[in-house]
Amino acid sequence: MKTLKHLFDSNRDWAERIGQEQPGFFEELSRQQNPEYLWIGCADSRVPANEIISLPPGEVFVHRNIANVVVHTDLNCLSVIQYAVEVLKVKHIIVCGHYGCGGVAASLETVDHGLIDNWLQHIRDVYRLHAAELDGIADPLERKNRLCELNVIEQVGNVCATRTVRAALASRQNLNIHGWIYSLEDGLLKDLGVTVTGK
Repeated sequence: MKTLKHLFDSNRDWAERIGQEQPGFFEELSRQQNPEYLWIGCADSRVPANEIISLPPGEVFVHRNIANVVVHTDLNCLSVIQYAVEVLKVKHIIVCGHYGCGGVAASLETVDHGLIDNWLQHIRDVYRLHAAELDGIADPLERKNRLCELNVIEQVGNVCATRTVRAALASRQNLNIHGWIYSLEDGLLKDLGVTVTGK
């Protein structure tokens, strides 16, 4: 008996449906990968990149982690950025956070979370940089939501500080870095107005 048979059944149904709706789709998809977008988002299961922006497989190169953090010691994320920019020649890097982020919420707590506390320290650093603004927000939910936004803005800066993106921007490569946030409550994206462009 196959483990998680229902997922294999769902996969077969999906592949058959796509094959009927778009004959040759998988054959074409298997021959090339040419996305215009790199999505750096949260690993939260409620924030699926392709579905949010309604693009099919092959259109979005995706990297996800807890709270959409980009740091200079994360070789996984840096490798994804390098491949996307230098090999795939993506035109847009989208850092997308979301309101109600569990990682952001955990970073505000004083309890021990174990190993993840090392990762959450990056978000605590964002709080420290903006403590005056954040401490001035009385409503805890509003404060948390603002930290979600400030975290995205900080990560856009971190993307721009990578060696790969600095080189691409210096060479005037057609590359744009965007900071967005997603609302779980209505399914809508918000542009945080921090776009950096190489053209």
